[in-house]
Amino acid sequence: MAPRLQLEKAAWQWAEMVKPEDITREHIELAYRVAVSACKRGTCRRNCRGNPNCLVGIGEQSWLGEIDENAFHNIDDPNSERRDKNTFVGLTNLGATCYVNTFLQVWFHNLELRRALYRFQNSRAEGHNMDSDYEPQTICEHLQYLFALLQNSNRRYIDPSGLVKALGLDTGQQQDAQEFSKLFLSLLEDTLSKQKDPNLQNVIQQQFCGQFSYVTVCNKCGRESPLPSRFYELELNIQGHKNLTECVTEFLKEEKLDGDNRYYCESCQSKQNATRRIKLQSLPRTLNFQLMRFVFDRQSAHKKKLNTFISFPEVLDMGPFLEGKEEKCMYELSAVLIHRGVSAYSGHYIAHVRDAHTNDWYKFNDEEIEKMEGKKLQLGIEEDIAETAKSQTRKPKCSKGYHCSRNAYMLVYKRQTEEIDQTETNVEVPAFLQELVDQDNKKFEEWCNEMADMRKQSVDKGKAKHEEVKELYELLPAEDGQSYEFVPLEWLKKWLDDSTAIKEIDNSQFLCSHGKLHPDNIAEVKRISSKAADLLFGRYGGISRLGQSSLCRDCVTQRCRVIRLKNQLNEDYREVMNLAKAPLERYECCFNLDFQQMLLLHSYFSINDMLLLIYVIVWSLSPIGGLSIIENDRRVVSAEVWHKLRMYFPKAPEFPQNHESCQQCMRLEREGKENEALNRMMANEQKSSLLNLFQEKNRPTLQKWPQDTDVLYIVPHYFVDEWRKFIRRPAKSNPVSSVGNSILLCPHGGFMFTYDSMLQGDGQHIALLWPAEWEVISRMFLVDQVISICRIHDKTQDNGNVQYQTHPDLCRECREGFIFQQQRDMREYAQATVYVRKVIDKKRMIKESAPEFSSGMFKDPPDSKRQKLNETGSLSVAPVTAASKSGIRRSTRHRKLRGEKALIVSANQTLKELKIQIMHAFSVAPFDQNLSIDGRCLTDDSATLGSLGVIPESIICLKADEPIADYAAMDDVYQVCMPEEGFKGTGLLGH
Repeated sequence: MAPRLQLEKAAWQWAEMVKPEDITREHIELAYRVAVSACKRGTCRRNCRGNPNCLVGIGEQSWLGEIDENAFHNIDDPNSERRDKNTFVGLTNLGATCYVNTFLQVWFHNLELRRALYRFQNSRAEGHNMDSDYEPQTICEHLQYLFALLQNSNRRYIDPSGLVKALGLDTGQQQDAQEFSKLFLSLLEDTLSKQKDPNLQNVIQQQFCGQFSYVTVCNKCGRESPLPSRFYELELNIQGHKNLTECVTEFLKEEKLDGDNRYYCESCQSKQNATRRIKLQSLPRTLNFQLMRFVFDRQSAHKKKLNTFISFPEVLDMGPFLEGKEEKCMYELSAVLIHRGVSAYSGHYIAHVRDAHTNDWYKFNDEEIEKMEGKKLQLGIEEDIAETAKSQTRKPKCSKGYHCSRNAYMLVYKRQTEEIDQTETNVEVPAFLQELVDQDNKKFEEWCNEMADMRKQSVDKGKAKHEEVKELYELLPAEDGQSYEFVPLEWLKKWLDDSTAIKEIDNSQFLCSHGKLHPDNIAEVKRISSKAADLLFGRYGGISRLGQSSLCRDCVTQRCRVIRLKNQLNEDYREVMNLAKAPLERYECCFNLDFQQMLLLHSYFSINDMLLLIYVIVWSLSPIGGLSIIENDRRVVSAEVWHKLRMYFPKAPEFPQNHESCQQCMRLEREGKENEALNRMMANEQKSSLLNLFQEKNRPTLQKWPQDTDVLYIVPHYFVDEWRKFIRRPAKSNPVSSVGNSILLCPHGGFMFTYDSMLQGDGQHIALLWPAEWEVISRMFLVDQVISICRIHDKTQDNGNVQYQTHPDLCRECREGFIFQQQRDMREYAQATVYVRKVIDKKRMIKESAPEFSSGMFKDPPDSKRQKLNETGSLSVAPVTAASKSGIRRSTRHRKLRGEKALIVSANQTLKELKIQIMHAFSVAPFDQNLSIDGRCLTDDSATLGSLGVIPESIICLKADEPIADYAAMDDVYQVCMPEEGFKGTGLLGH
């Protein structure tokens, strides 16, 4: 199909040869392009907007042919959320709670612990009314209900937010996983110890608690001093070791006590050299080895992660390490907890756990659970961390029955028993808990059915739309000789777009002044058959139907006149130009173009057509209707040229060649020149009298108060700016006649500035004058209010104390009210820009986080430096800052630095929501973000930005904990700028 401009030209080509009164129906249909050939499918890349018969490329491609029913909805299959048979249930990651999820899965697979938790007395759950939702309150209640859901829920994963909230954990901050394990087991032990069931009271000790003794032997007398102690896990140093046996051996090795570290022997009654070692006396059923991956580095004063490879066996004999026992004490590996990442402050936690029923290994990664093939532990990708050439460490080979990891931070071993009782591996959910699980499963099934119904409705609706489109699209083209109508192109596109709500058909925007289809809007509509139009209007409704009678003869006739007039104008233009170039034998008249006539032409012609005519016609009228006094604004032409122009401008006045110029304009010109001369003389006088003020030289300042004067006068800076404009261009600017000092006063007539505020940002709104300059100002200008500031010496004391007082006095009420309102507005903004600056090292953070001085009006310094008002209204001098001493006013324009991005925020937005914005802008997860402003850390995710003091134009420093490949540079990058609080304030510490 021809381009749109070619279609436009072809539609009106007949107008050059047909007079307006001779227009027929055929000409009208040509103008509306009724007979233009329709495009066939596959011939157009996009829809031809200039062709009303082109119905290709408007969205029909996605409906024609066979369509998969999944295309009719965006609802996921609810069965994808259903737990598969013989699979485990996952746990939702709430942001940074993966470390919690790993331990919950490990403890859930401890059958003895799970069985004990089910025996926990829970009167609230036992007496729960099934007509309402069950909401546990205590930690044990939450854990009990969570274990029941993990065992018998129909969901593929469940939400642990109830337990996390009860513990008071921050879901956006990743914590030390090993510390969490210790604190949680301690809390659980304390809670269960208060139960009446004795087996329940000691279940934590039976499962996890072992005993060892610190034994000290005096080298002189040989006396042994044992100090018994209990342990719940063995913390093993891995630095410098290759396997688990070496780590345990070092834990139990003998230590020499000599020198300043000598031991006081009770038998010898003196300090003696001695040896000390740990003796294992008993081991628990579940033996936890905490591998010390995360250690404190004294040089950097922060934690770092050790990436040492450690080998550990599937079956571990602890007999050789037990004191006084030679029999075997076999343990079997049951869980490996992994930390992915190279930083101690970020990363991801997962758990590999062996199923006690089948001995199959599973990988628990929050919601995702993967069964290991072949019933063997496969660490796999947990060790595949990108490394640079400098930090590459080859993974050592492991013997059969051994595994090797550089990311394992906890190993869980289960004691082997000679006979396996099948009843020990079966844990039944108590009836009262199963009822609660059934209630949750019922809700899940209802949700699945609801989603399935919504999905089915979407599919049914899509299939119905598919049939409708296939039916109607075939009826859309209007065949020759058939009746037709016009419908909006955009409506057809929305009708074919399933994601758009279909409104009624509205043609009103395409109507001309005669109530018919305007020919200029033909590109915005499509011509369809009347049969298809009846169906569309019948189903969707609409207004202003445009049938065959909607073709507007009046608009076509008017356009025809314009085209013919335009062609005639071009011919006359060429003729006038040729005549104007010919030498004139005699001069007869000047001519002028009436402005109203020019407006009339503008309604018929384009601006380019007007320029052709204006090139010939020059203005000759004065502003009051006479002949212009400016010779360049008029031109002498021949009578023949004038006759041609009078055809277009019949009302244009005629001026003979010897016609005098407008006398009134000549008088106004003379008066204007006289006024310019007076202004220049006035400007020269004022400039010579106030030369220093004009040149901004030798200006008084508050920072360096002049010693030879005790009073300075104040005027608005706006007055000085306007006065300088007049002095520079007296002929082009109006003279300044008055000084409006009242804008610096409050409604009560009091002054609105303080001494300190004038030293800071408010100084840009005022100008200080010398007394001699004020005398000149008072003489040359009208002054509505005199404002001055005086320096007052305290003669009663010989301490050099100086005070400053303004006249009029400061209005305390208005000043304080304005400051309060300003501070309130700064913290109640609806939309503002803040700048997030990503920094690497601590020095750069401190340097760049310093706020820039603002020059906002009436801004006060901080309270610690705010001036004190005495009873007389005078101002005492506050400490002068370095910026004020320099006399340099800081720029208010923010200078954007490298690594900085601007974000749009509101005062009611929470810090958590800001972290999500930062995550999208910098690709840094919220729990890896350390934010600070003015050196102050932002840590409360639930607080609003207004309450945190984040005001418009604030600079927020972002310190990101980002994994890197180079382990050698890790310690330099992963510094945190705020002290670790750990689990302070959480339920794990009894709060």
